[in-house]
Amino acid sequence: MKIFNTLSKTKQDFIPLEENKVKMYVCGPTVYNFIHIGNARPMIVFDTVRRYFEYKGYDVNFVSNFTDVDDKIIKKAIEEGVSSDEISRRFIAECKKDMEGMNIKPATKHPLATEEIGGMIEMIKKLIDMGFAYEKNGTVYYRTRKFEEYGKLSHKNLDDLRSGERSLLVTGEDEKEDALDFVLWKPKKEGEPFWESPWSEGRPGWHIECSVMSKKYLGEQIDIHAGGEDLVFPHHENEIAQSEAANGKEFSKYWMHNAFLNIDNHKMSKSLGNFRTVREISEQYDLQVLRFFMLSAHYRSPLNFSADLMEASKSGLMRIVNAADNLKFLMKNAKNEGMTEAEKELFAKTDEFVKGFEKAMEDDFNTADAVAAVFDLVKYSNTNTNEESSKEYLKALLECLVKLTDVLGLIVDKQEDILEEEIEKLIEERKNARKAKDFARADAIRDELLKKGIILKDTREGVQWKRA
Repeated sequence: MKIFNTLSKTKQDFIPLEENKVKMYVCGPTVYNFIHIGNARPMIVFDTVRRYFEYKGYDVNFVSNFTDVDDKIIKKAIEEGVSSDEISRRFIAECKKDMEGMNIKPATKHPLATEEIGGMIEMIKKLIDMGFAYEKNGTVYYRTRKFEEYGKLSHKNLDDLRSGERSLLVTGEDEKEDALDFVLWKPKKEGEPFWESPWSEGRPGWHIECSVMSKKYLGEQIDIHAGGEDLVFPHHENEIAQSEAANGKEFSKYWMHNAFLNIDNHKMSKSLGNFRTVREISEQYDLQVLRFFMLSAHYRSPLNFSADLMEASKSGLMRIVNAADNLKFLMKNAKNEGMTEAEKELFAKTDEFVKGFEKAMEDDFNTADAVAAVFDLVKYSNTNTNEESSKEYLKALLECLVKLTDVLGLIVDKQEDILEEEIEKLIEERKNARKAKDFARADAIRDELLKKGIILKDTREGVQWKRA
């Protein structure tokens, strides 16, 4: 299995630190609003990477955090007149709903930054003792130049970074020994949440959070660290500097980064009015369609989101689902007998599609080619089955299709459709719950219907629904 390692800028054979085990850390979202489709791409991509490792028999310890203390969370809390904790907990819950809709497996552990402050203070203390960090007026800075390999991930040198990298030039710059030193701890501002520390009442810098959470739940060395390419610098570069200085060993063997997602060939931004949340997409499409769309390109290729491409993804996914449905339909009426010799020969040929799928996934998780292999299996299944096929043969084909699509996180063997009268009954119950201001029940009904492939849309004329 080969992985493109951002650190070496080459594809490398994957050799785990421990045989048959994978320790993997993926940077999660900052929870101050509903997640957007840019957040969704690394979630889907690295969930698929995890699924393939598990398919190959690896025991995967998959850790993905929630950043639940941040300037944006504090700003949102002030705007709403509530605590930062209330904002973060609300949007962690909403994020988990969207993740479930995209069929993203829960991590082995989803640590919260606010629950790991003690570990962050201890690592900062150690960095100060080792001379890698220093304190000025309650703020602790990391001495970037003391870490000799700084820039090895982003392939930049410190002198080039001195100009133009505003993300590192934080407040209090005149206090710093060097313009590129970054913050490990900062004093509180009025109205902000804070924790006690030896330096000031305050909170940690963003970068130290992931270094500490990764170490606590995966150990000092991990196999894979992953995230969007926007995190290569400064976030992941700074994680390396902190972790390797404090622990005295290589932090992560492999660094994986997905490319950006654009909207109609433009960068997604609120100012352009093209900012799309996963929740908004779920009102138009089953989130399985979004997942299929994300996997239709290689994760390191830029991906353009558009209505046309989503419609094409919907059609592509339906081809696979329809093939599964056709096999189930034939199975209902099939003779309950074993495969004929001819069927055994036909089924043996499905090995070609499985091998093609695995070859694609083992070449740096090329999901586009893996999907193509699934389509080859779909076409073969459609053209080599009929009313005379045995139940065992049909069942084997369905199991093969489900096995491959499950690695991609695509649910093709869906339960029977919910009846229209059941839908209308639940919509009426939701309407009554909203009148009674029981919004928790109303949301639960909406989520229940969404899981069954029913999308609701609230309009002035009432609730409209459609099957995904």
